[in-house]
Amino acid sequence: MLKRLLLASVISTSLLGSAAALAADKPILNASYDVARELFAEINPRFQAHWKSETGKDLKIDQSFAGTSRQAQDIIQGKKVDTVTFNQVTDVDILAKRGLVRKDWAEQFPNSSSPYYSTTAFLVRKGNPKNIKNWDDLARADVKLVFPNPKTSGNARYSYLGAWLYANEAFQGDEAKIKAFVGKILHNVENFPTGGRGATVAFAQNGQGDVLLSFESEVVNIAKGEEFKSSEFEVVVPPVSVLAEFPVAVVDKVVDEKGTRDVATAYLQFQYSKDIQQLLTQYHYRVQDKEVAAATAAQFQDLRLINPTEVLGSWDEITAKHFDGNAILDQLLAEGR
Repeated sequence: MLKRLLLASVISTSLLGSAAALAADKPILNASYDVARELFAEINPRFQAHWKSETGKDLKIDQSFAGTSRQAQDIIQGKKVDTVTFNQVTDVDILAKRGLVRKDWAEQFPNSSSPYYSTTAFLVRKGNPKNIKNWDDLARADVKLVFPNPKTSGNARYSYLGAWLYANEAFQGDEAKIKAFVGKILHNVENFPTGGRGATVAFAQNGQGDVLLSFESEVVNIAKGEEFKSSEFEVVVPPVSVLAEFPVAVVDKVVDEKGTRDVATAYLQFQYSKDIQQLLTQYHYRVQDKEVAAATAAQFQDLRLINPTEVLGSWDEITAKHFDGNAILDQLLAEGR
């Protein structure tokens, strides 16, 4: 009798375990950029509820935040990431070159697999005591800057490219003058954290620098949010800046190993839904959905956005010329810091 009861208990426990397994999908890990923490703290629960309503299954979403170049290197070194929601195309491209992401990843989702975009803007102290209005003000000797290291942060690469593209127009393509201008800006950097959130803390919490360069979404959220003393800051959006597209991709090698392709794909598709497009505008990202963009246009300042690839060549060419070892960025850093 006792043996029968024990056997029944084992069978019951096994069946309950099997039922729980059937009611839950394998967890997925999303790797994202450093200043996306608050955004994905809202996106992930919304997708979990959506997935539950569609499939009846629970889903755990693990999340990783860091500079996207660092994230890409971690994935190359074996980190089992299912999806990437990055802030620069080159970090997805390097995964594709290593066979982790399909080569035509940009064709897998709408708008070249970019559900939203932003630009580089400036955060200054209340009253704008240094009278910062445009990129040329950042090169003045009396101005100290904070932005993350372009070697590790996609956010910072856009700051660098924004300065370069501004100078390219101002100096009519004279590369010697462009380098001198961008070199002055790099020389003025007081703190070079590895990621965008570290730069935010250095500026907003630790009081370093006169200007923080970051994504428009980040600086507006600081100025209007509750985490920092928002009344102490003002946002300056330059009249011309860089187009920063935020690419997404499934890490094919990992999802095929784990059997998570369906949920990983659905997770990224969900970011194009009207619900999430509206949420993105609440975090001051510019979105691809035309209806949502039109309805929220008043909250964004008009400016002219320059696509780096339309001026400087392909991303491979931009990376080779500016960001590879001993390329222009390294040369300017060696000269000016």
